[in-house]
Amino acid sequence: MTAPGIGDLTRSLRRGETTVLEHVQRVLSAVRDQDTLGAFVTAAGDEALQAAEQADRRIRERGQDAWHGAPLLGVTVSVKDLLQTRDLPTTRGSLLENRRARQDAPAVARLRAAGAVIIGKTTTSEYGWSAATLGRLAPPTANPYAPALTAGGSSGGAAAAVATGLGEGALATDGAGSIRIPAAFCGVAGYKPSYGRVPYVPNGVDRLAHQGTLARTVSDAAALAAVIAGPHPADPDSGLGSIDRPPNRRSQHIGWIEYEGTTDAIRAVTEQARDALTAQGHRVERIEVRCDDLYPALVDILAAVEAAGTPREDEEHCDPGRLEIVRHGRSLSGTALIRAEEVRQQLRTRLRSVMRRHTLLAMATVPIEPFDLDAIAPPWAADPRDLLWLAWSPASYPFNMTGQPAVTLPAGLTGSGLPAGIQLVGPVGADDLVLTVAHRLETELGPLPPPRAQHALVPATERTP
Repeated sequence: MTAPGIGDLTRSLRRGETTVLEHVQRVLSAVRDQDTLGAFVTAAGDEALQAAEQADRRIRERGQDAWHGAPLLGVTVSVKDLLQTRDLPTTRGSLLENRRARQDAPAVARLRAAGAVIIGKTTTSEYGWSAATLGRLAPPTANPYAPALTAGGSSGGAAAAVATGLGEGALATDGAGSIRIPAAFCGVAGYKPSYGRVPYVPNGVDRLAHQGTLARTVSDAAALAAVIAGPHPADPDSGLGSIDRPPNRRSQHIGWIEYEGTTDAIRAVTEQARDALTAQGHRVERIEVRCDDLYPALVDILAAVEAAGTPREDEEHCDPGRLEIVRHGRSLSGTALIRAEEVRQQLRTRLRSVMRRHTLLAMATVPIEPFDLDAIAPPWAADPRDLLWLAWSPASYPFNMTGQPAVTLPAGLTGSGLPAGIQLVGPVGADDLVLTVAHRLETELGPLPPPRAQHALVPATERTP
């Protein structure tokens, strides 16, 4: 039997079939045994057990009312190691950092307030720079479906953890695809909310980074995101993406985009998902959205931010690939950065026009299957000096540039037995619409077979002897 979702766990707790403490102990035991997966850099300790005991006390005292005001009571959640946690060190995947924050990041604090138990910090590339989770601080994160291949990144640890049952969900970040790429590679759901919907403290000046969630189902990813959304005084941009636009009809007009370089293996799976959308009554129309200078603009914006945050005396400790980006950032003129922002604005304008004709966009989340575990990119993009480290994922970063909400969910397995994802994208603020359509599609497509690395973290009373 596979690991439980949030609803499964809550029902078991309500029925008294298990306790929060028993569940948390099982999860933490599995986290500490996952060395070959490389999903975690730090496992939680006494504070997680104390939180579990407090949750059990709440259930004993309040009974079925215990979940009022604590919708995630007893739910185990991991936190990407870019985000601050008061009880666990935050390394940001770097040799330069290993500190305990005085307080949780706002999203972490909101998860705890909703009753969730933080089980550890998941692996990331250095400062989240690459879309493969490997670096100098920790072993690379392996793909649960094929351990010789990458889990993707930079939230690869989060995706691998969720895929293998190490927690019901994960909190992560997405600056150019860092939630959606590993979610697609690992066969789980990944949700990047509209920019500003979830506060990000501290956030970058590039306004590309979103905080979001991963889970084994869209509904669980949405449930986690619901409690972390909303304005926060420490993030002046928070609240920008909170214009809820619930679906006003079941049938949507969906623009289908196929990016250049999509492999036959991915196309075969995602076309089935496209057919499922049509079968559900949606009007699906193939479209093109071109912005030829977009990737160079993304590179310049990211490189400038990396350069600004990296003193020269720290270079010897940098990941070599990231160092190439830093050096490119130092070479940029103000004119180049203004031009990059102009390209971003052109894309926003173009997509606003497209979204007036189509209520949603859909596409393969990633056009290729996972590549080698020890590589930062497929072979043609793997030389850091070429600055192509994200060019192979053209369906992810455009929607960081525009701030639009995006959800990826498993579309199926390729002939090689590897997950392929389908991505749905909506207008800024239309998160409810995107999540609703994604949930209905997920129900139609059905779950993937669990990976070989799956941990059976079901309540003890439900286990087969």
